[in-house]
Amino acid sequence: MQRRTLLASALALIAARPALAGDSFPFTLSDAEWRARLSPLAYDVLRHEATERAFTSPLNDEKRRGTFHCAGCDQALYASRTKFDSGTGWPSFTAALPGAVGNREDRSFFMRRVEEHCANCGGHLGHVFDDGPPPTGKRHCINGAALVFRAA
Repeated sequence: MQRRTLLASALALIAARPALAGDSFPFTLSDAEWRARLSPLAYDVLRHEATERAFTSPLNDEKRRGTFHCAGCDQALYASRTKFDSGTGWPSFTAALPGAVGNREDRSFFMRRVEEHCANCGGHLGHVFDDGPPPTGKRHCINGAALVFRAA
């Protein structure tokens, strides 16, 4: 029982880690301002690296031409032409717009992954994997709650 409690506490601390704590970005707000600006789910995803449940975002099925923007700061992140159906339940892209995102190593939950965040506000977007289609071979697996779609 004590081992289970310790594990649960450790996982809660990992999940509660603010997005890119200690880093600075061009667009910044206080925690209270972020909470007022974002829905509860978008706040948890963008500011505390949560993950929405698979197949719950309407953006997973978005097929129109346009651009996907950060739900936190409205920076353009992904062109619709790079979106594909990965079958994972999250919007997936082969590439981000130049300079729009940043990456860092994510070692949470006993895994080693590449986390992707908005280069403007530092908001957590999702992860990048090496199992995507050509031309990049990358799958940017992004939480729909972290995005806003702007039709062309």
